[in-house]
Amino acid sequence: MNKLTALLVFCLMTPAMAAAQDDVSKRALAQELSRAFPQLENNLKSTINQYQMSASLSDLSTQTKPQPQVRTFMAAMTTANKTEIQARGLEKYTDELLELRLADPSMLARWQAGQSPLFAFEPEGAESEWQYIEAYDIDGNLHYLDVYDIPERPVLVVDTNNREELKAGLALMRDEFKALQSSEPSEKVKPAPYAMLRAAAEPTEINTTILKKIQLKDDHEPWISGKAEIYAIVSGVSPSRDEPTIDVIEMPYLDYAEQSYPANQIMVFWDRYRWGAADIILMEQDDKTDYKQLAQTILKAASDFLATIPDKEAQTYLIIPQMTSAIIALLPDDLFVNDDDFVDVFYTIMKDTEYTEHSGAGNNATADFAPLIIQKTQ
Repeated sequence: MNKLTALLVFCLMTPAMAAAQDDVSKRALAQELSRAFPQLENNLKSTINQYQMSASLSDLSTQTKPQPQVRTFMAAMTTANKTEIQARGLEKYTDELLELRLADPSMLARWQAGQSPLFAFEPEGAESEWQYIEAYDIDGNLHYLDVYDIPERPVLVVDTNNREELKAGLALMRDEFKALQSSEPSEKVKPAPYAMLRAAAEPTEINTTILKKIQLKDDHEPWISGKAEIYAIVSGVSPSRDEPTIDVIEMPYLDYAEQSYPANQIMVFWDRYRWGAADIILMEQDDKTDYKQLAQTILKAASDFLATIPDKEAQTYLIIPQMTSAIIALLPDDLFVNDDDFVDVFYTIMKDTEYTEHSGAGNNATADFAPLIIQKTQ
């Protein structure tokens, strides 16, 4: 293929073709793992247990004299790990994303007892379009597994550490929000009339709202996806400037649907929100999220909406659900690969108000919220 032909192929490559290229890379890692597994088995069995269902890249690098198959696999994993981090723009926030994960805790006993595992990877595209899960055995044979029924045979998945990715991604989003809002023209950041009414004295207490308990409905997730990684986007209006206030909050305990979690997590610091009102959007972390673009999209949607409201004090907190709906509506599909990103939204959570068995607008989440006042220490 000459240079001109190669250039034309690259320019004409469709998103589906690009996804297929990435899919081949994941498949190659699973194949390399099947070849290297006999030499990695003892290391993996000493690392993966009932308390830790995965092995990180660092865990896999502990062999002093690895065999050729292991060196080949580790080289491929290291390269893919670097590519994954760069693709998400997370170089400043993490140095490890890829891992090997046992697909389900129910498989642990059989694997530790000696049953030979399969080696799989999560398919590309929307979950609703998955037809099967591909997996290899140690002889290189390809198996096709059901998307929703957990296999009886243990499965090791070459996957992204979703919790680490989400932690790094939210840190990037916070930095992006800060950078974007600090770079706005001065005429956009004049004090709002509401701010002038606030007491000048330093407050002696911090008003918050905590999430006491939460439960999600079963969304019939494929078994290969593992635990859910949920985070919250808290949206409202700044008390001191006519601009949105956006906070992103990790919820690392919220692993499975149909389970009630006593979170006791602070969700809203009311000093950051005007009118004592805020909305809480629940999102599920998704493969290949562009966190920088996501932050830019959220802030632009909120800012553009607020710009259409000339007298914000006339409507007060009634504009917040409208702003949140504008955020949800503008989340572009191409930021995500899977189709289960938006989980639910709690509109108009008010300061000093308790909510019990409070359902989200989508009826997919039920939560208890309560006010919490924290006394400042000297």
